[in-house]
Amino acid sequence: MSFVNYATREINCKLVYYGPGLSGKTTNLQYIYARTNPQTKGKMVTLATENERTLFFDFLPLAIGPIRGFNVRFHLYTVPGQSYYDASRRLILKGVDGIIFVADSQLHRMDENLESLSNLKNNLSDQGYDFKNMPHVLQYNKRDLANAVPISELHKSLNPDEAQEFEAVAMQGIGVFETLKAVSKLILLALKGEAS
Repeated sequence: MSFVNYATREINCKLVYYGPGLSGKTTNLQYIYARTNPQTKGKMVTLATENERTLFFDFLPLAIGPIRGFNVRFHLYTVPGQSYYDASRRLILKGVDGIIFVADSQLHRMDENLESLSNLKNNLSDQGYDFKNMPHVLQYNKRDLANAVPISELHKSLNPDEAQEFEAVAMQGIGVFETLKAVSKLILLALKGEAS
């Protein structure tokens, strides 16, 4: 979970974007990075492969200002979407404080969404986390495409726990910051609960 450095008065939180390959995880981070004040962000690292843009992770430390005398810094990661990188996914989930599950809204990607969500829950469980109790939100990306599944079907298939969900077109920035703000609030509420 979050790392508190009393010497520097800083709380570091880890936020992971999870979802199938090419669902828009990296696009979310690129949009956030491009529109964030240079003084509040670090360098973004992107590792590309032949088949997919993110092999290991994207990392974007994003400062959100002080809370109770501590500066809070979010470290944003994405996992590789392809299933044969599962060991990397598990590694990236270590110490996670919150999750944004990015689903691809296209009809032909529903099986991949379900497989990725199941994989997320299993990987969290293997590390002693319960997905239901983990701060998380869902983002339904690519809502602008003609073959997008209706929100009601996405909700029924992917969100039985009634987590907050957001429609998005990450390439245009629609829903990107709304999703980030929602999960950030959930993480901060969890932190306050731990502190009290």
